[in-house]
Amino acid sequence: MDKVTAAAALPWGGGSPAWIDVPERSKSAFMELKRRKVHRYVIFKIDDRTEEIVVEKTGAPGESYDDFTASLPADDCRYAVYDLDFVSDDNCRKSKIFFISWSPSDSRIRAKTIYAVSRNQFRHELDGVHFEIQATDPDDMDLEVLRGRANRT
Repeated sequence: MDKVTAAAALPWGGGSPAWIDVPERSKSAFMELKRRKVHRYVIFKIDDRTEEIVVEKTGAPGESYDDFTASLPADDCRYAVYDLDFVSDDNCRKSKIFFISWSPSDSRIRAKTIYAVSRNQFRHELDGVHFEIQATDPDDMDLEVLRGRANRT
């Protein structure tokens, strides 16, 4: 589906395409997290002006999960990837990458729709994600939720 066809199919009648561009810089930030462990997390946002998914913030390897969650806006949607280091139940050090679709209850309906429509396309651009979480509330992505999912593998 091209941009024009996708935009016409949206419930608000166009204006923002369902097919959002993912610039190379956004893909590179993910690869830096995945392969080189340069980032603990990457937060992405959809730039309404350029209709691209851009890097909003990266977290240094030493940043905590609390630093990550504090960086997400309380009233707007975002995508994020988080590299979780943990010790498994069988006492092995492991790392799993989570893709988080953050869509808080207080965000605008239009933003929720745009992020929901483009989520799968963006998620598939990020090869190497182990788990996906859709969160509307901080409890949906509590650190223990991530650890529990990671330990089941």
